Parts: sequence; C-alpha cells; structure tokens
Amino acid sequence: MTDDRGIPAAHRRAAPRARKSTSVTQVFAELLLTAGVIIGMFVGWQVWLNNEIAGATQEQAADANSEQWAIPDAKPATKPAKNVDPVVGDKPEAEEMFANLIVPRFGKDFTRPLAEGVGRSVLDNINFGMGHYPQSQMPGEIGNFALASHRSAYGGAFHEIHRLRVGDPIYVETEDGWYKYIYRNTEYVTVSGIDVVAPVPQMPETDPTQRIITLTTCNPFYSSAERIIAYGVFDSWYPRADGPPYQISKVAGEVDN
Repeated sequence: MTDDRGIPAAHRRAAPRARKSTSVTQVFAELLLTAGVIIGMFVGWQVWLNNEIAGATQEQAADANSEQWAIPDAKPATKPAKNVDPVVGDKPEAEEMFANLIVPRFGKDFTRPLAEGVGRSVLDNINFGMGHYPQSQMPGEIGNFALASHRSAYGGAFHEIHRLRVGDPIYVETEDGWYKYIYRNTEYVTVSGIDVVAPVPQMPETDPTQRIITLTTCNPFYSSAERIIAYGVFDSWYPRADGPPYQISKVAGEVDN
C-alpha cells in the first residue's frame, strides 16, 4: 500500500512528536511555590516552638513566685475569708512582676506570671508574656482589673480564652493572697475598642461599684483583626496566712468544676 506520494507504508517515517518546552517563568514560579511552602512551615514551627519555650519559662517564673510568697506548712483553705475586704496592693513599677494568673479551664497546671504594663517589653517578653493595664485597678480593688496577653505567640497565655464557660473560676495570686473571680461573659470588639478596660467596661463615665477582671487578647487565631474580651466578677478572697484555695493548692492546678 502506498500513500498519495507513492511511498510504501512500510517505508513511511512517523512524524516527530512536538517536545514540550518548560519556560523560565514556569520554573521560577515552581521555585517560588516551593520556597513559600518551606518558609510557611518554618514560620509555623517557629511560632509553635516559641510558644512552647515561652510558656514553659513563664510557668517556671510563676512557680518561683508562689514559692517565694509561700508560708511554710500553710494548709489549703476550704473556705474563703468572710466579712473581710480583699487586700489591695500598691501599684507596681513598670515591668515589675507582681502576680500570677491561674485559670483551671486553660489547663489543670496553668499558671502564668503577670507584670505591669502592656507594651512589647512585657507582652513580647519570654519571662512575662502577660501584662496589667496600668490605668486599670489592682486585684481586689473596686473597678476593673484588666489584663492583656498574646493569643498565639510569646507563650500565648490567652490561647484558650474562647473555652471559658460561665461559672469558671479565675484566680489571681499575689504576695497578699488569692483573689477568686468568676467568669461571666465574652464579647468581641474592634481594635479601637479601648473602653473595655474602663472601671466599668464600655461605660467610661460610670462610677464602678463592682470588682471586675477583664482578659483581652487578639482574635481570630494568628491575627490582630479584632479583640476577644472575657469578663469575670469578684467572688472571694483568700488571705496568704490562711493558705491557698483548696481547689488550686496543687499548682496549683486542680480543676474544681
């Protein structure tokens, strides 16, 4: 059999296949994609590792505070002090560590130190990671005891803030004793929503009559687009001389609900 040119089929040569060409642009794009994946994994590892290291360091600092303030052989208190106003300590110096925060809902061993101030020198500090708004009240004082921490960096003390449930205890430990607050509610505000740290949250012109605790941090995870705010109200006072609240005497850290 021959084709229209008279060439036998057996002698015909197959037409060469077109070779696929890879452009420089395609190669560059693939390299950028690979580099992006590697950088993303590295940044994620850094954030996780940073949180782990900072969290452990801060927990050790809180434990050291508790040991320094402890009264030898003090027995755990099964009941708070009655008919006694809580002690209100003096305002600490800037960046001074003066308290511990204990939140069983964040983990049965969760305890972190608290320093004065909410600037980067405190919140980005591997030894602190959590700060007290200087313009807000002190633990046990009538008004708003307001705190700030990162959500997912430098220890991420408030990483689990969304897990709080109504009635959860929040303890603040100082050299004077333990202040127990009870979580009440959460709200979300814009970055400019600074009235959450007013003596009466969101009502800056109102005189306070309650003792309130406010926890502030970024939202959502790995973003600072808005703020998530958790509020609690004062419940009871445990003087240092009477021993720690029984529910947290092993941290401290036994979940009591």
